[in-house]
Amino acid sequence: MSLNVWKCILIIITLFGLIFLLRNITTGENWKNQIVSALYKVQNWNQSSNLSGSLSTFHHKSTFCPHLGKPPSPEEELEQRKLLDSIAWPQPPSDSEPLNLFQTSNPAHSLFSIITSKNNHTWYVGDQLEVQIHLHDFKGRPKNYGGDFLLARLHSPKHRAGVAGQVLDHKNGYYSVGFPLLWEGSVQVDVMMVHSSEAIAVLRRLRENRPDRVLFVSLFRSGLTSETTECGTCLSQDKGPLCNFTDLHSGEPWYCYKPKMLSCDTRINHARAGYLNNIITDRESLLFQSGVNIKAPIHANTTNTITVLPSRKGTADLQTYDSHFLWNGDLFIFIVFVVIVENSNQKSDPMKLATSGYYYQDAWRPLGGVAMRHFNAASVTQCLANKVVYMYGDSTIRQWYEYLVAVLPGAKEFNLYTPKKGGPSLAVDSTHNILLEYRCHGPPIMYTAIMANELHYIANELEGLTGGPNTVVALSVWAHFTPFPVEVYIRRLRHIRKAVVRLLYRAPGTVIVIRMANPRALNRDVSLNYSDWFSLQLNVVLRAMFKGLNVMLVDAWQMCAAHHQPHNVHPPSVIVKNMVDMMLSYACRTSTRKTG
Repeated sequence: MSLNVWKCILIIITLFGLIFLLRNITTGENWKNQIVSALYKVQNWNQSSNLSGSLSTFHHKSTFCPHLGKPPSPEEELEQRKLLDSIAWPQPPSDSEPLNLFQTSNPAHSLFSIITSKNNHTWYVGDQLEVQIHLHDFKGRPKNYGGDFLLARLHSPKHRAGVAGQVLDHKNGYYSVGFPLLWEGSVQVDVMMVHSSEAIAVLRRLRENRPDRVLFVSLFRSGLTSETTECGTCLSQDKGPLCNFTDLHSGEPWYCYKPKMLSCDTRINHARAGYLNNIITDRESLLFQSGVNIKAPIHANTTNTITVLPSRKGTADLQTYDSHFLWNGDLFIFIVFVVIVENSNQKSDPMKLATSGYYYQDAWRPLGGVAMRHFNAASVTQCLANKVVYMYGDSTIRQWYEYLVAVLPGAKEFNLYTPKKGGPSLAVDSTHNILLEYRCHGPPIMYTAIMANELHYIANELEGLTGGPNTVVALSVWAHFTPFPVEVYIRRLRHIRKAVVRLLYRAPGTVIVIRMANPRALNRDVSLNYSDWFSLQLNVVLRAMFKGLNVMLVDAWQMCAAHHQPHNVHPPSVIVKNMVDMMLSYACRTSTRKTG
């Protein structure tokens, strides 16, 4: 057969592969991220297919007072079941109890190794680095089951560069981490254990069975008479009659115990009153020791550093994926093949997410999606001129508001005599016709005190917006939901999603940006209510629930996990700037498409 015939056959196969690829890429997902994820999955195919039997997994129960609030429809129940299944987590074998610290995962006795490349310790930009981790217990014995929560990062201090690793749990004590090699020079691997699998079991029990461990109260007052009673999404009716403060529009439930001497309509404010103590045993407390088994480093078996050489001629450089498509022959067919493999198995490891971007010189470079620009004061003003920016949610979106107020030279903040944390807060640049507004979301908001009439639900705020191409909406809903059963979060996102769909229907040009959860500093007490494990699972749910909608998700998780700054619920300004730049790049993408 002639060479020309073979070329024709190759072109036909490639075209069929491309058609299949385009059909299988999910709407709204980044094909570049799927390629990175798929390449890594194929590399681990043989290894993970010969593993020991699967562990049992945690499945959620409906323990969030289903008798209160509007019952979900059959379609909503089905969606909820699928979402809960998607975040099911491996649990320790039952014979590991009663709990013994010496049998649990210990980072100090665990090790990771960099897997030798096929080029004999030579790596190039565009390659994939694989790291293998093996966990051991406090007696140095190898673990033979999974479920530990690990984070990994590849970084270069010299270049202020970093990328989060993709962790794959083999459920036998071994874990693999994949890193795309995106820049040249010396790079080093850092691995930490956030929580052991045994600690995760405790967290899961608290989330499902003790949603009352965060205490809320409201003050009721009439004249000189005042009373304070307990409030929440789930209250026992055995302790007395309830005041029903369920939102009439969205159906979001909220209740307080009725004051003994006052009526329900005398409610003044809402506040977090504290936390329940002694909710875990002394043995369980040993699983939450800072620096020992909470965010403790796992060290390398030999070295944690490699040198990455410039990309080889004819090989894909992942840094060029933002502007170029890979068309050269065999490698393109291979990518088509691995993406088909990726899409043939939609059930993913909840710990394994596609790489969304990386840092270089402290500037975030997304791997696909909207072209990233980096804004100064003048270009922020130009972008937001004649726009209204609404920022709704928790204090992590308030950071965006505060950043914009600080960076816009002409912005003047008005004193509305409202609490800084909850808002509402308002700033205006009258010269350039820019309006910025921040408002916190409704209960369960965990601020010290907020007036009851300022408890606005995001869904209701969205329903009141006219929208349009000069309207930017930024949302962040996660930090105050981690102590509660996931069903509570699903219900809240469902109401927000419905409002988003209606807003986009009546005003298709409206820009909507959703900030995802990020890792935070942890100790024992913080972990019991606000663990990164809770936040990670909320991220999986959020991503799934807004999949396919014309909204932008800012991957705050990877933007924090990839950076050299310590984890903080309120990331430092360098990260906040990159997040806001992502939002602005999306909001102003029609007028300026080139990277600035």
